Amino acid sequence: MKQIDIIIPVYNEEGNLERLIKTLKETFSPLQNKYAFSYIFINDGSKDKSADMLDEFQKNDDSFTVIHFSRNFGHQIAITAGIDMSTADAAIIMDADMQDPPSVCIDLIKEWEAGYEVVYAQRKTRKDTPFKKWTAFLFYRLLAIFANIHIPKDTGDFRLMDRKVVKALQQFRESNRFMRGLVSYVGFKQTAVQFDRDERFSGKTHYPLAKMLSLALDAITSFSAVPLQLIAQFGWFTTLISSLGILYALVLRIFFPDITVSGWTTLLFSVLFIGGVQLTMLGVLGIYIGRIYKEVQHRPLYIVSAVRSNKSNAQDK
Repeated sequence: MKQIDIIIPVYNEEGNLERLIKTLKETFSPLQNKYAFSYIFINDGSKDKSADMLDEFQKNDDSFTVIHFSRNFGHQIAITAGIDMSTADAAIIMDADMQDPPSVCIDLIKEWEAGYEVVYAQRKTRKDTPFKKWTAFLFYRLLAIFANIHIPKDTGDFRLMDRKVVKALQQFRESNRFMRGLVSYVGFKQTAVQFDRDERFSGKTHYPLAKMLSLALDAITSFSAVPLQLIAQFGWFTTLISSLGILYALVLRIFFPDITVSGWTTLLFSVLFIGGVQLTMLGVLGIYIGRIYKEVQHRPLYIVSAVRSNKSNAQDK
């Protein structure tokens, strides 16, 4: 019997957990004779009743494993902890807010059985605000331009991965993580299953604008050096324009001294323009240097305060 782990990061999802678990059980019930399903919940420092609920569920179900973080480390790190814990033939990553329909897992498993090693759920439609839809659309299109690997458009972390893919991902220990980019990076045979993304069942989104921008920044800087290349290109362009301006000023000074007029406006504009360009370039460089600083510290990606499981083989990583 093949083993499949369901990896679910949890942060303040008390209103969703009971319905999620019930739906998962109903979805996988017809497949119990063919697959053994295990559930890995990662409590990412929840401040509501999620931790107590997960512990209670685990007491009554041996297929549940609950990893409690010592604090909130973030969604991508929580996914990483689930991947580190997984030992099954395949692992499915999904969110706890019911926007990833459990029924789609059946289609993911079918494609896996057909020979694909990564099966990602690709959104056809999504029930979100117009702003959320527009920013997501823009994010994936910009990522397609900047990234040096192909990251499928309109896909989140909802996907199935074969054991060999999970083992490959367990080797990646960088601090700034964009998991769907890492899954694309490792390669293997991949395909998509399209689905309609549902509304959040309960609670508020854990990806407001600030976190979305942070994730986008991690995605671009993790898989692209294009911003650094643009700095160099813009620097050359600015140098060319400045050289032409200097040449123009010298010609006026030498050959037309009578019409040369000293102007504060031009001088002020030039100083402010060059200063703005320099600060922008330093900012981009600072982002990359900050990432280097975090990596060389070699701090653990997460700290586990407790593991509730019949197989407690998790460790701080």
